[in-house]
This record gives sequence, structure tokens and C-alpha cells, in this order.
Amino acid sequence: MNASTDLDTLADFFDRYGVALTSGDLPAIAGYYALPGLVVADTYSFSFTTAAAVALSFVGAAPDYQDRELVAAHARIEDVQPLSALLTMVAVEWEFLDSRGQAVPGERYRYLLRTSDDGPLICTVVRTA
Repeated sequence: MNASTDLDTLADFFDRYGVALTSGDLPAIAGYYALPGLVVADTYSFSFTTAAAVALSFVGAAPDYQDRELVAAHARIEDVQPLSALLTMVAVEWEFLDSRGQAVPGERYRYLLRTSDDGPLICTVVRTA
């Protein structure tokens, strides 16, 4: 097994993750995370050790996407850095589409992914500028 650096594999992973995010599928979102996991931002950090904790951390995101009428998310992969045999750092800019078909700017994140038997899993998420 090697770190997920293939762009097709990564694009597919983030496409499926984006569908889970915009549809508010909390169990599916949780399935994209390795446990334990970590989220880091400028003013806070939190970790989670269970799938239920991952799902709970996204409870507020689903209504936000619905309020903004976001119906699709696309991860534009900006950079891929293999770190070890199983770890990869991926820089992503999220682009959203609203219900009127208009592009909505998203945010940038760096994802530390671990390759598992089932494919990549998110270990750490860092919101970036």
C-alpha cells in the first residue's frame, strides 16, 4: 500500500466527500475520517475519537449549506505532498454551486490523509488562508 498521491483517486475521494457535505449525510461524512482525528483553525482546535463525534462536529454545517442553497461542492486540488509511505498532505480549495447554478467561492484547507485498505481517510484538517 502506498500514500494516495494519484490525482484521480484523490479527486474521487474529495468528490464523494463533497457530496456527503452538501447533502448533510453525517454518517457518510464521518466515514471519511480516520480516528482519532483533528481539526485546526486560527482560533480553535478540536479532536474526535469516534464517528459519532465527527458527525456531531458537522451538525451545524448542513443547515448552513442549505441556508446558502449550496447544492454541489468541488474540491480543486492545488497541491499534493507525499509525506511517508501512507501519509499525504493535500491542499484543496472548495468551490460550491448554488441552486441557481451560480459559483460560490469556498475556503481553502489542507488535509492530512492516511491511506487505508479502503482508500484515503482524513486524519487532520487545517483551514488555511
